[in-house]
Amino acid sequence: MTTPAELFRSFARTRASLDGTEVTFWWSGDVYSWAPDEPYRRVFGFEGLNVARLVEDPHAGPDAWQLLTREAAFYLDPATREILETWEGQPVVHVWNDPANQRWRPFPIPTTELGGQLCYSLEIPLAYPSPLPVAQYPVHSAGDTYKALELFQFFADRADLAGPAPSVPATMSWSRMSPWLPWMARGQRPGGLTFHCRGRKLGSYTEVPERTRAYIADRHPEFAAAPDKWSEPNETSWTYFRKLNPPE
Repeated sequence: MTTPAELFRSFARTRASLDGTEVTFWWSGDVYSWAPDEPYRRVFGFEGLNVARLVEDPHAGPDAWQLLTREAAFYLDPATREILETWEGQPVVHVWNDPANQRWRPFPIPTTELGGQLCYSLEIPLAYPSPLPVAQYPVHSAGDTYKALELFQFFADRADLAGPAPSVPATMSWSRMSPWLPWMARGQRPGGLTFHCRGRKLGSYTEVPERTRAYIADRHPEFAAAPDKWSEPNETSWTYFRKLNPPE
């Protein structure tokens, strides 16, 4: 892994599979609230999955790829870990991001040697016009600019990466700082949320916990598979909320 292309391909084998096979990552964790002069509070459990297929990008030349994915995630009661339908009188809007695609070319990926493991770190600060402007969504929007910080780490064994397999076993961690979720109806109240999760690459979608697979099958069964082709724009919790609640 001495060139950017080699490093990128090793990361691609960790995050997905170079032969186009579907790869499912599953994660679990918790969501904490923070606000001025208030204690930190664990408000939700959180469980989710991403089903991905990596394919070569036919229009972008060599070493260009498309990561085709759907992801679903669910807010849980922090004590019982049951999937919530309401919270403090508000209907819960779970994560149904279809698509959640990425275009990939070789790029510098920070890595850390951890004994026999290699850790890839992706730190993604976000700031763009919110799909939920305050003027249209005064109760559900934290501001006219959506700002968040996504922090990913993917871990793979160097022995696996030294082999020829197109996909290698991997674990991951994910943290996220974000505004209040739109369905929490907090408006412009100071504060926000911190997500703290960990997970792994599964052998197949059938290894997702049965409760979660049943919930998906009953509501959006398409989330059991990755998309077949590129589409845009990507869905987010904010754009999905807008679809469910269009401005008047």
